[in-house]
Amino acid sequence: MLQAITAGKIYSTLGNNNSLVPMAIKDVANSAGLTAGSYITGDKLEGKDRFLDEFGTQAIWLFGIPVYKKLMDYTMYKALKIDPDFDVRNLSNKRSKLLEKSIEYADTSIKESIIKASKNPKYTKNLAMTKFVVSTALTIASYAGLTKYRHYKTRKDAEKEIIAEMAAEKKNKDTFAYTAPTSSAFNNVKFKKQTTFTGSIQEFMYNPVKNLMILDGAITAERLAESRNKQELLGYTIKEGSVWLFMYFASKPIQKFLEQAAEKNKKNPASIDLDARVIESKELKEAFENGKLTESSNKVLALRTHEELLGFIHNNPDDFVVQMAKKSDVLPVLKNAKQADNVDYRKFIDYDEFRGVAEKLTKLQNKFEEFKNADVKEKTLEAFLDNVKKLKRRSILKNMGACIGALGILAPALMIAFRKLDKDNNAFQVKEDLKKELAAKGKI
Repeated sequence: MLQAITAGKIYSTLGNNNSLVPMAIKDVANSAGLTAGSYITGDKLEGKDRFLDEFGTQAIWLFGIPVYKKLMDYTMYKALKIDPDFDVRNLSNKRSKLLEKSIEYADTSIKESIIKASKNPKYTKNLAMTKFVVSTALTIASYAGLTKYRHYKTRKDAEKEIIAEMAAEKKNKDTFAYTAPTSSAFNNVKFKKQTTFTGSIQEFMYNPVKNLMILDGAITAERLAESRNKQELLGYTIKEGSVWLFMYFASKPIQKFLEQAAEKNKKNPASIDLDARVIESKELKEAFENGKLTESSNKVLALRTHEELLGFIHNNPDDFVVQMAKKSDVLPVLKNAKQADNVDYRKFIDYDEFRGVAEKLTKLQNKFEEFKNADVKEKTLEAFLDNVKKLKRRSILKNMGACIGALGILAPALMIAFRKLDKDNNAFQVKEDLKKELAAKGKI
């Protein structure tokens, strides 16, 4: 039981496009690969510069917005006595009836906070927007500060190295002739700052991954616009291009492709689009056997409006689909609820996504019927579910592996290749430019 819970949680987290964990793993691979590439193509100074850039940025990128948001929760929200866990998307006009019902159904521990937050919708929305804008702006400012510090530190370290090298050469009575390196790579590159985001701003406010997209937009613009030379611009173009592609956009299509491949497999049919925690749970097998899966799914799919879905969730807390929706975080829950309905109505509930759980369970059941008629050795429910588990795990690992490989191996390899192909682009350009500057000033 514990093993199943652990496996389900791990694979669910790795396969969750709204989780920061897979983002962090991918970024570590990317940062490690690019840092190693810098050590390979340049000297230790370039490696140190890249290390500070990659891992310093990573810390700000992952923790900046959450930390600043939490600080505002403890200060601004606490002073104004507004619950920071209340999601302002609940205040839209389309959800007014749902909000009324949510207040009625809410546990006593959160009922008053929902009422207070919803009394003055404009005030609560503006407060949430202020929190989002300020925390994002402070994080961007933190990154800008890191960049200024990195440039300053690298310049100082490079100057010390250059002066020490020149002193050693003079001591050995060697003649130093300096020729400024030129790079043919990216001679005509011009960067135009243009970052566009689509969708509701409130969706970005409450989605941690979309928070990072906004932050990454600023980081990308800062890096390309503030590149110290063409060599650095080339490196950042490779880095930022690979990050945007494999960190944000490629994962969903890859997972969709793998899920569709499993569904179209006639020899061993399966459906793997459910959350891994549902697929790994013992309750799924029990629901197949006792008929609750069919009964519960049919009830939910018969409901047409969000109001009906909300009422069903409240009145049927032990329903199978409701329980699976809670298990997969489609329905947020309270830890210490005083009633059977432990849904956290402060949070935003996507009722279409809740209905989607029933649709996915029905699809899984239909695949089991196909499985029993397929050319397989064992046609048992246990064999079917074991196959579904294996396919789900493999799809998540393949997806992560593809993205990690692209970010941690392919992108650094491209960076190295471009450097090696250009004979005038091998040395650390920042250091070479500083040599030229120091020579012009007569310091070396």
